[in-house]
Amino acid sequence: MLIELAVANYRSIKDEQRLSLVAGREKIHRDANTFEPAQPKGRKRLRLLRSAGLYGPNASGKTNLVSALATMRRMVLESQQRIVSLPMEPFLFDPETRSSQPTLLEVIVMVDGVRYQYGFSATAKRIHDEWLFAFPRGRAQRWFEREFFPIDARDEFTFGDKLAGDKEVWRRATRPDALFLSTAVQLNSQQFLPIFNWFKNTLRVIGIDGFSPYHSLEWCQNDDKRKQRILKFLRVADFAISDLRVEGFDSDLPTEQLHNALFDFLFDDDKGLEGRKLFIAHKANNGQQIELDFQSESNGTQKMFNLAAPWLDALDQGRVLITDELHDNLHPLLAQFLVRLFHSPDTNPKGAQLLFTTHETSILSDEYLRRDQIWFFERDNKDQSTYLYPLTRFKPPKGFENLDRSYLVGRYGALPFVRDPSRIFED
Repeated sequence: MLIELAVANYRSIKDEQRLSLVAGREKIHRDANTFEPAQPKGRKRLRLLRSAGLYGPNASGKTNLVSALATMRRMVLESQQRIVSLPMEPFLFDPETRSSQPTLLEVIVMVDGVRYQYGFSATAKRIHDEWLFAFPRGRAQRWFEREFFPIDARDEFTFGDKLAGDKEVWRRATRPDALFLSTAVQLNSQQFLPIFNWFKNTLRVIGIDGFSPYHSLEWCQNDDKRKQRILKFLRVADFAISDLRVEGFDSDLPTEQLHNALFDFLFDDDKGLEGRKLFIAHKANNGQQIELDFQSESNGTQKMFNLAAPWLDALDQGRVLITDELHDNLHPLLAQFLVRLFHSPDTNPKGAQLLFTTHETSILSDEYLRRDQIWFFERDNKDQSTYLYPLTRFKPPKGFENLDRSYLVGRYGALPFVRDPSRIFED
């Protein structure tokens, strides 16, 4: 489960910004939209949100927050590989952040009832800081901290008493441009596996560069039960589809690598159908099945198919699913449908979480979201940096609060400033 994330000096995000998925005290949708992760007895109870919606004008930085998590995942999983430069993209509108300050990425998560706080700061050339704290009994245990001293170009490591294993071997094996966490896992650290596997197996980021059909294709081609679930998913969403059929494609890639290809960014949208054809069948009035090529379907149909496997997989496995532009090419009722699937113990029994960016204001309603599930993004007019804030910053009015109307008239900010269109035609 994701509890909190922090980002600084990444793309449009200059100063540290934090987003929390800890539920507030409000009672509305408490059972549906929040949950208590399993924890050992005697631990302080923690209630988390099942989803959060990120709103704001175009170019406000919503996608950059999503991208930051994707970058952090990539760093953790691929840190052992030698690359030309680390995928750090600092804030460019300030000479200091652009030239010398590292990017900061941090998450607070819960795995098997234990809370972990892990993060690092880095430039394109090297890791500057790295830290991991665990809270197995509610109190912080420092497992390790790493700090770079530029004067003498050295890393200093501090290890906690509770960290087991060949710490000095791991330290010596850690390159300046590699994460200590990833290096230790490669050298068989069992203690770090829960947090490493959270990035590998639990965190999923989709939609930054479009939505690939790859994962849903795998479900349809290799597992008839999963194919039937995708069909049911599409039918419940009112797509008149009677069958799905995949032709072709035999890959030499290992099965596990194929299964994770969408999420590991091995396949982009152009490669999603590589070597294969997907046909979608519809029933005519006479009962005959008519097959259409996938590319002949509407953009909305294609997107719902592309989302089907990631959505069902997240709900089945209790994953943290981060998606950009949820509303794109979808009717408002379909966007609502996708969010609602996360908001019920019946459809989401394992505590999966959804973090989504959108402009769809019909979801901006207490019918679907609590006030603590809504976050706004804005750009500072002076330096163009992104900052974010929750709706709970604003005191609710007495009586009924029309959230989408209040947002669109500017009560909460985070709106584009659209000028008089006639100015386009002025001399």
